Order: sequence, then C-alpha cells, then structure tokens
Amino acid sequence: MVGLTGHLPDIDPPGNDPALDATLREVRACRICAADLPLGPRPVVRMAAGAKILLIGQAPGTKVHETGLPWNDASGDRLRDWLRMDVASFYDPAKLAIMPMGFCYPGRLAGGGDAPPRPECAPTWHDPLRRHLPDIRLTLLIGQYAQRFYLGTRRARTMTATVQQFENYLTDNIMPLPHPSWRNTAWIRKNPWFEHRLLPVLRHRIHDILTITGNPT
Repeated sequence: MVGLTGHLPDIDPPGNDPALDATLREVRACRICAADLPLGPRPVVRMAAGAKILLIGQAPGTKVHETGLPWNDASGDRLRDWLRMDVASFYDPAKLAIMPMGFCYPGRLAGGGDAPPRPECAPTWHDPLRRHLPDIRLTLLIGQYAQRFYLGTRRARTMTATVQQFENYLTDNIMPLPHPSWRNTAWIRKNPWFEHRLLPVLRHRIHDILTITGNPT
C-alpha cells in the first residue's frame, strides 16, 4: 500500500479540548512563511489533549499537502509497520499526536529531494501545542531536524549514532528514529541493529502505553 485510499480519517477529529482547538485554529491560519512556500500554506498537524505518544517528523510531502492528512504516503506505510500500528490506531488523536518540524510542504531542493522544514514553525508553534498535551509518555523524534531541535548537545555527531544510542534517551521517554522514507532502505540494510534491536523495544513500549491488541513484535 502506498498511502491511504478510500475513506480517509477526518483531518480535524471532533470532540477535542476547546483550548487545544483554539491553538490548532491559530496554527492552521498561520501565514508566517507563506511567501516561501511553493504550494502555499496548508499546515498539517493532528492531535488531541489526551494523546499518549507524540510523533515529531520533518515536513509534509506533496501527497500529504494534497490530502491534509499526515503520513498519508509511502513513508507513512513504513512508519506504521515500524510501530506495528494499524491505520485506525495511528490516526486516533487520543493515542498519537502528530506534528512535524515544519507544518507545510517546503518545496524541493535543486539537487532533488524535499527541502528542509521551514525554520519558523517549531519555535513558533511547538511549545503552544505541547502545553496542551499533558499525558505524553513517549516522544518519537523522526529524522535529524527533530533530533537536532529537541536533543541539542545531547545528540551524537550523526543521525545514525544518535539512533543507535536510543537507550540513552529512553529515561526521558524520548526515542530517536530515522526517517522512514524509502530513500533510507539502503541505510536500514546497512544497519541491521535497527530492526533487530531498536524496533522490538519501540513496539514493546508502544504496546505498553496504548495496550494495542495483538503481538507488538
């Protein structure tokens, strides 16, 4: 499966906390970097106040920009496999809060690949959103941009080394991950410890937090 087909989950699920809803409306009305966005603003974020896991990724791609649904692409398929979460659980905002480092599609680099997340988003909006998420028990930092912002000097010299040392961050309920892009398939093959050592720990932790039915490994 490449992204979701058929009936998509609601972009704005009902029954959220009023204070969080107000902040989300501000986020979705944000135009701070509109002049620098090739497809215009469409902030993509999804959460509810009772969420137990916070997923901080990079920035939407074109498919996510089109649908407004985070991780609705091939990378999302791989990420859900890593987490051993089905679509319904993944898009249940009472379980999983999703916000990227850059909320809008940032465009492409001249040499190929998506541009980095816009630098305005995280400093402007992450703290106002996170203060409405008091029950987070695990934060997943996906890719170098999230790891640099949230780990600072605690991160290792490379993304690979940071992820390989994931146990160092678990005491703070943080887990660094590589980006699940299919461009990283060669990286996964080169680093078999990721699938053999990290993913079982990740799946077990998620199972304990969410009590997902079935075998977490």
